[in-house]
Amino acid sequence: MIMPSSSNDNGRAYEYICINVLYREISKHRKAVLNKTLGYPKAEESWNRIDDDMRTALRCSAEGAVEKIFDLEPMMLDGDDTLELLIQKDERGKEGDVRDILVIRSNVKWEIGFSLKHNHFAVKHSRLSPTIDFGENWYGHKCSKEYFDEIAPVFEYLEQKVEEKAKWEDLPNKAKDVYLPLLKAFEKELLRSANLYDDVPRKLVEYLLGEYDFYKMISEDKRRLTILLAFNLRGDLNKSVKKKRLKIVLPRTCLPQKILYTGLKEKSDNTLIISMDEGWQFSLRIHSAKKEVERSLKFDIQIVGMPMSLVKIDCYW
Repeated sequence: MIMPSSSNDNGRAYEYICINVLYREISKHRKAVLNKTLGYPKAEESWNRIDDDMRTALRCSAEGAVEKIFDLEPMMLDGDDTLELLIQKDERGKEGDVRDILVIRSNVKWEIGFSLKHNHFAVKHSRLSPTIDFGENWYGHKCSKEYFDEIAPVFEYLEQKVEEKAKWEDLPNKAKDVYLPLLKAFEKELLRSANLYDDVPRKLVEYLLGEYDFYKMISEDKRRLTILLAFNLRGDLNKSVKKKRLKIVLPRTCLPQKILYTGLKEKSDNTLIISMDEGWQFSLRIHSAKKEVERSLKFDIQIVGMPMSLVKIDCYW
């Protein structure tokens, strides 16, 4: 009997098949080496755990996007040096690098990265706690004393519940006692910082999307679709080869200058919407990742609006 695979296994397995399909297709044109250290072993283990139907879907998703990837990045196929492909360890994401797969040409100091997602658009899973200064971590400006004073009673309440070994389902009103006051304090502090510092909107997006330009590759199995999103914030993607004309030309992705709106998502008591100019919009859902009450909470942050300058390519398979 085949056990159903977890979303974590599916995500890692997607990394495994994507890097192997890229390696196979690149090797038809040039020398390439597949680095099987770092994050590769865990990805391979997940691939071996998933069932045949999921393997077929993920393989089709990877193969469906390869031609467009080569059109976007001709330097993958051009050259007589050796190209290296690797899967990064998860720790790199915590350090600000959201890319799962790297394709590297060391002799010309060129690399391209892919962030892979299976059936979701999440970008970050940052935490709030009584000691985490999200302002300093996210956009480089410290949170105020007022913010920490405002969240202190909420985390004191959670500390009490941790000592009681309570579960989240045991709390009589999670929204009123935890989610809403934390979101209100977070929203107030974000807007305070944005009023003081002009660079907050830009740095906020750079934090949420990571330190490097990259392609987000999303498999939507039910639609038999692979979505490629080109986050070309710094102009590092889409380099031409020997002055040859690019088949697809990527513009530079525009960063925001202003926060236009913040507020709760309609009919939600745990999700904040942040809208900025240039078309950027994010949803931040606050939640606990475990059944037991913890001393911190996690954000599930997703892109719900994107600028016109961000190129999206649909690859059906």
